[in-house]
Amino acid sequence: MPSVHLVARDNGAGLSRDLQILRGAIADAGFDLTISAIGAGGLRRQIRFASVKARLAWRGLTHGRMRARFDVNLMDERLRPKYVPLARRNVLLPHPEWFDTRWTPELRRIDRVYAKTRHAVPIFEALGCRTEFVGFTSVDRRIADIAREPSFFHLGGRSGNKGTQAIVDAWVRNPSWPLLTAIQRKPLRLPSALPSNIRLVASYLDDGELRALQNRNLFHLCPSETEGFGHHLVEGMSCGAITLATDAPPMNEMIANERGVLVPYARTGTQQLATTYFVDSSAIEEGVARMLSLAAGERRLRSEAARAWWDDNDRAFRLRLAAAIESTAADA
Repeated sequence: MPSVHLVARDNGAGLSRDLQILRGAIADAGFDLTISAIGAGGLRRQIRFASVKARLAWRGLTHGRMRARFDVNLMDERLRPKYVPLARRNVLLPHPEWFDTRWTPELRRIDRVYAKTRHAVPIFEALGCRTEFVGFTSVDRRIADIAREPSFFHLGGRSGNKGTQAIVDAWVRNPSWPLLTAIQRKPLRLPSALPSNIRLVASYLDDGELRALQNRNLFHLCPSETEGFGHHLVEGMSCGAITLATDAPPMNEMIANERGVLVPYARTGTQQLATTYFVDSSAIEEGVARMLSLAAGERRLRSEAARAWWDDNDRAFRLRLAAAIESTAADA
């Protein structure tokens, strides 16, 4: 079986989720896996790289000359040139919105790009990269025996790209709506007193509390401006949530009206290689009205369709990733 060196940042947020998912998928496929989990600090990065280099030297790669020890380097989000000599083939799993355009010349070191969304494929093909869609998945967050309520949940976290302000603005104008629990650590424009139907959480929640919120609230609000994949959208579907999302790529690759609610964007912008799509509060109001008008049977059907999509996508991603790694290693 091919040997894979997974290089990923362990940032305590979305990239840590990536690391967890990739580690499990690669190991489950039976590949020989080595991981370099990189922290935010430069010193830890250097220590991790030195430890990899030391292990290789111990195996006979001496005198500072590193020959390829692995069949495939798999680098999540960011291209890291100093790891390139460790493998015969190098693969990048990028997020267009975080790909610094100054890194573009380094793409010549990459043999393939694995795209997490179909939206990303033409972006990296246009840069001359051999690109294939492998997709991605999320952690399964479902709690089967929890009671779901027709209330609303928004997970903004530490991101400023999740449309939190438009959601809060819509709720402030509609104090009769059901309870909204919004998790957001970024500053927001807020009235002097929040309506009683808004619970704003700016502090850390442990994972058990967060998972319970994801499952207890039937309706999730995710009007993202852009996504590299969209863990908060897809984790919601793992719970059977009916999710509101922006009707723009790649968000509408995950969410469709048969398993959620899509709302239009009002304007666009750019963030690195990605187009950003901004949903205003009037679109949030219209989308929430559609969610509240769903009959019980339609809610059940959309919830079941969301979970079925999660199951199908999870299986398909694992198969595509394994096949792509096999193919890449064979090319070497």
